[in-house]
Amino acid sequence: MEKEPDFVTSGKLAPEILESAVLAFGGAKRKEVLIGPGVGEDAAVIEWPAGKYLVVASDPIVGADKGAGRLLVTVNSNDIASKGADPAFLISTLIFPAGTTPEGISSLVREIHEACLEAGISVVGGHTEINERYRHPVLCATMIGMADRVLSARDVRPGDAVLMTKHVGIEGMCILANDRRELMKKCLSEGGIDEILGWHSLLDVLPESRILRKWASFMHDPTEGGFLGGLGEISRLSGLGMELDRDAVMMHPLTETCSKALGFDPLRLISSGVLVAVIPATNVEEALETLRKAGIGSSVIGRIVEGKGNVGVETREELWRLLAEGRNSG
Repeated sequence: MEKEPDFVTSGKLAPEILESAVLAFGGAKRKEVLIGPGVGEDAAVIEWPAGKYLVVASDPIVGADKGAGRLLVTVNSNDIASKGADPAFLISTLIFPAGTTPEGISSLVREIHEACLEAGISVVGGHTEINERYRHPVLCATMIGMADRVLSARDVRPGDAVLMTKHVGIEGMCILANDRRELMKKCLSEGGIDEILGWHSLLDVLPESRILRKWASFMHDPTEGGFLGGLGEISRLSGLGMELDRDAVMMHPLTETCSKALGFDPLRLISSGVLVAVIPATNVEEALETLRKAGIGSSVIGRIVEGKGNVGVETREELWRLLAEGRNSG
């Protein structure tokens, strides 16, 4: 007779489960971590290098199911990378629904661990529990990184170029391909959907951040509100306008096909994986050439101007409507 799975009871995890299913996966080992996570430890102790700037960001994952652990690391790493820093330390809060097994917990935590190993990030603490109020895991993380200089929207100037990498809607399309495959079949073949699933490797913006940070006055990761929302946030922060050349915005043919068939604006689809950088005009050609040599697609899509420009500050996200539509049609 097949053994019934052992579910974890509500509340904090028992020490033996915590050690085997969570604490066994600590990401990368970093010399700065003097005291790391452990049963009975309330906080990590990290030695901070002299001459560095502390960069901190926090983001949840609530719109994805498959690959959520890896995505949790990536979206938080991207926020750190957008400030010109290298992500170094992660703290996670993971709340699982009743009926979750130790194996289920370990599977998701292993995703976090493997993503952190690849990026050189150490998992230095967090909280994990079972809670009967939730039907799906609730994941939230805080990422800490180190930067050599400060990137501020206060340093953006009229005449600066606005550059983007990759193509709009990467994260949104990945989530739809993962979680709403039946909806995507209305406009794409199975092969097209599988191709989009391969875009998960594009979600990390750390490679282009490391290239652009020496020239950029400001960088931004356009998430909720999509590409247009991200541009509007730059305008709001800088107090300057932006003239957008829509024809220069890079869009994958599969995204364009889906947007027309399903009736959504691809420029308002969550776009982690794209890095928007504001760069002085004198450095643009060197930046584009360096990105090209690194195999990273890029385009100058606008410039900073006095006044309002043609980019508004309204935020509207397309993903939630599409997820609901896919759930209803399924």
